[in-house]
Amino acid sequence: MHFLHDLFEKQRPAFQKGGKFENFYYLFEAAETFAFTPPTTTPSKGAQVRDAVDLKRLMMTVVVAMIPCLLFGMWNAGYQHYTAFGKPHDFVGEFWFGLKYSLPIILVTYTAGGIVEVGFALVRKHAISPGFLVTGMLIPLVCPITIPLWQIALATIMAIVIAKEAFGGVGMNILNVALTARAILYFGYPLQISGEVWTADASGNIITAGMEGLVNGYSGATALAIVAQAKTPVLEALNAATSSWSPNMYSFENLFLGTVPGSLGETSTLMCLIGALILIVTGVGSWRIIASVFLGTFLTALLLNVLAVNEYMKLPAYYHLVMGGLAFGAVFMASDPVSAAHTEMGKWIYGLMIGFLTVIIRVFNPAYPEGIMLAILLMNVMAPLIDYYVVQANKNRRLKRATV
Repeated sequence: MHFLHDLFEKQRPAFQKGGKFENFYYLFEAAETFAFTPPTTTPSKGAQVRDAVDLKRLMMTVVVAMIPCLLFGMWNAGYQHYTAFGKPHDFVGEFWFGLKYSLPIILVTYTAGGIVEVGFALVRKHAISPGFLVTGMLIPLVCPITIPLWQIALATIMAIVIAKEAFGGVGMNILNVALTARAILYFGYPLQISGEVWTADASGNIITAGMEGLVNGYSGATALAIVAQAKTPVLEALNAATSSWSPNMYSFENLFLGTVPGSLGETSTLMCLIGALILIVTGVGSWRIIASVFLGTFLTALLLNVLAVNEYMKLPAYYHLVMGGLAFGAVFMASDPVSAAHTEMGKWIYGLMIGFLTVIIRVFNPAYPEGIMLAILLMNVMAPLIDYYVVQANKNRRLKRATV
């Protein structure tokens, strides 16, 4: 590492002001920051809270927290393939199958997003933030591994420009960038990301619902879509949908563990909770937001159980906690420190409303069985307003105390 550090130091004068490549200084700085701790420190003047945490370490902590979801998702992709074709379950083969499909998506996302980030940094002459380390991992994790690579590249570029750079760059975005990318894919290319169960045939070709001659019993809807269309008791509908080829696939245990079809990183509630533990212990994630999303979801589902007039409303409340991308959204999306609420009370309100809206969208909008994405994006917009009224309420209480 000393050799690499010395190499950067020798090249630094050429990129500094007056050097031959001064226009590319921020590109040089980005490469150096990626390899080493940023050389900048907290200013010595003024009241500052100093610790060992910088933005790079913060972002890397989030990436580390996502690794359990990523690794499990890679294995699960292969597991679903071997299950569909009745092949022997070999862990190495299952993981290798998932790796082959997911790695290109991750590489394309980082490449497309990295080019945009570097371009804006050079034009605006500011440092390249390591924030895209997180966004570049989140986007693949909220997409199925069958997503066309050109679509993931297009959505990544559009999301960074529209949701981030248009608002001024890192720390200025109102909307979560990764969820914006997924929303672009969902509304622009719904057939490729609509939630249909996928697998691949023996030659590696993707098969989806409606294709003839290839394990058609396996092609169908995800658990949320099955429940949304159920005409019989929902738990019976879930079991009947897969009884001919994988009995009890959509049991509560399987949904919690994540051994079900879905997007790459969102199927396993267990892996998401491990990630949540890492974020909370390190102080990176807000336990208030994560807990309140789950609480809001559970309480809303309980209320609908009482008021039930259709089968979906009768779905046991605890099932909502493990179905779809709720856990992944609560842990990695809702708790985004930029687009979430910042006041302590505001975080509770923000999270509860996300949980409430998620269930409402799921139950009363059968055209869109998942709800966490739209719920978080809507509350991203409302977060500043929530914080404003929380602060105003605190001011009013203190003024009353002062006048008594």
